[in-house]
This record gives sequence, C-alpha cells and structure tokens, in this order.
Amino acid sequence: MATIRLLLGFDYGTRQIGVAVGQMITGQARELCTLKAQNGIPDWNQVEALIKEWKPDAVVVGLPLNMDGTPSEMCARAEKFARRLNGRYNVPFFTQDERLTTFEAKGERMARGGQKGTYRDNPVDAIAARLLLQSWIEENPAPPES
Repeated sequence: MATIRLLLGFDYGTRQIGVAVGQMITGQARELCTLKAQNGIPDWNQVEALIKEWKPDAVVVGLPLNMDGTPSEMCARAEKFARRLNGRYNVPFFTQDERLTTFEAKGERMARGGQKGTYRDNPVDAIAARLLLQSWIEENPAPPES
C-alpha cells in the first residue's frame, strides 16, 4: 500500500454521518462537516465532492462496538458503508472502534459553552468523527520519512 498521508474519517449513523480530515504528518484530525443520511444512505454526490476535494489516501470508518467489545447491530451497516466507499471511490478503508466517541463529543460540546438546540439540529457527529480519526492516527503512527 502507498504511504498514507491524508485520511477522511466517518462517524456513520442512520440519520447523520460525521466527517473529519486528518494528516499523518501532523498527527492531527479536525472536524469537517455532518452529512444527512436517510436510513444510513448518504447523498453520495456530497460524499463524492468530499473525496474529490480532499483526495484522501484512505478512509477510516467508526465501528460502533458494544461496551464489551462485541459487534453491535450497527457494525454491519458501518462496514457496508466502508466497503461502498472503497467500491465507489477506490479508496482503501480501515475501521476504528468508536465506543464512547459520541458521549465524549457531547461532553466536549458542553465544555465549549453548551449545546444550542437539539442534537438533531446541531449535531456532534463531526466531533465524534474527529475523535475516532484522531484515535486511529495515534494507534497507527506514520513511519519516519527516509
């Protein structure tokens, strides 16, 4: 596999999908946006626009594991989403345990001054995407350049 420099991270959900971008050279991830989804199906034109704009070397999709580490009912859907990203855009994918990222994202939002309105109107999915992507980057550091 080619060197991975830029990644997009996805916090998959049935109503919303959070998106983040991360760079291996800086070891940092940041929030990009939250895409609307209908029963887990995003607007693929929006996804394609992100892929074309950022040209990621790979994508990371969060796996919503149960607290005991077993796959949740949503894991199969998240994995299917990852495979579709690979099939549509020929981009390698990785999965990342996303347990408690939404909980942590809500806590982060509260620490920044609180939640305005409902989570549906003002979602935390992009924050959760950043958190899961940051975890993946930290667990898979880039090899030193030679």
